[in-house]
Amino acid sequence: MIEKLGLALGAVVVGVLGAVALFWLLNKAVELLPKKWELRLKPYALLLPAMAAITVFLLYPAAETVIASFRRGRRGRLLEFVGFDNYTRLFGDPNFLNTLINNVLWIIVAPAAIVAFGLLVAVLVDKLRPTAEKVAKSIIFLPMAISMVGASTIWNLVYAWKPEGSSQIGLLNQIIVSLGGSPQTWLQIDMLRFNTFLLMVVYIWTQVGYAMVLLSAALKGVPEDTIEAGRIDGASEGRIFWRIILPQAWPTVVTVFITVLIGVMKVFDIVYAMTNGNYNTNVLGNAFYASLFRAGDPGVASAIVVILIIAIIPVLVYQVRQFRLQEANA
Repeated sequence: MIEKLGLALGAVVVGVLGAVALFWLLNKAVELLPKKWELRLKPYALLLPAMAAITVFLLYPAAETVIASFRRGRRGRLLEFVGFDNYTRLFGDPNFLNTLINNVLWIIVAPAAIVAFGLLVAVLVDKLRPTAEKVAKSIIFLPMAISMVGASTIWNLVYAWKPEGSSQIGLLNQIIVSLGGSPQTWLQIDMLRFNTFLLMVVYIWTQVGYAMVLLSAALKGVPEDTIEAGRIDGASEGRIFWRIILPQAWPTVVTVFITVLIGVMKVFDIVYAMTNGNYNTNVLGNAFYASLFRAGDPGVASAIVVILIIAIIPVLVYQVRQFRLQEANA
């Protein structure tokens, strides 16, 4: 244990000192140039390490993934180029289309629910006394500290099922049985994709605290004079919230929504840990894992990743535009 801590501490120290040395050397190298060129090149020299890291660890793997999506995969190896065959196979597979429908449901429901509950909790908690507010926010934020697999384990105990007549260890089934009902296999009920919504509950539970913290800060940042002006004009508290407070906090609401949306589009661990994609609950992240590590088909797995990237790009573009708009209005 001590040895591992020493290695970790050493890695941090070496990393920091290495970064400092690298930037010092780049700065010194640029200073050797004529003054005119020094002023021109110094910003690019200081950006060089970050750009190199982005190229090596982000752009290059992305390009390799796109290329791999056009090649046949077998037993974990990439073979000859097959054009759009991997994409044709995916979109011709009813199971994959079902997976896309599940992802669309996640995108529609989960981010909106997280922002709505986060906003509701932020408004209610902000009305408490300072000490009670801090305690309430800490408790609500606590699930954020739990890994998705840990949260899935907790909620597996909530949804757990035992045969009728047995002692129920699942909280939900215990409540149903105590009310005279029969225990249900909750995660296997795929009618109207009910089990997919149950999985969303786990994600919402973990993310509401995040939304609450950011939205609470945004609500507190609304100038009091605008609120007082509304009250003087005779506006009700509800009207003040919807017409004065929320519009001024709207940029933060959009930011939280987009951030959560990107996380939802990449969701994997909850589905993998709770249902493994069975019972019509599969999502793109789990489909990628199954294609790459179970089927041993890196070509199809790469095609799934490319589809996910294409779906995320418009969201990222919109987010960048929102940031620029906020900066212009600041």
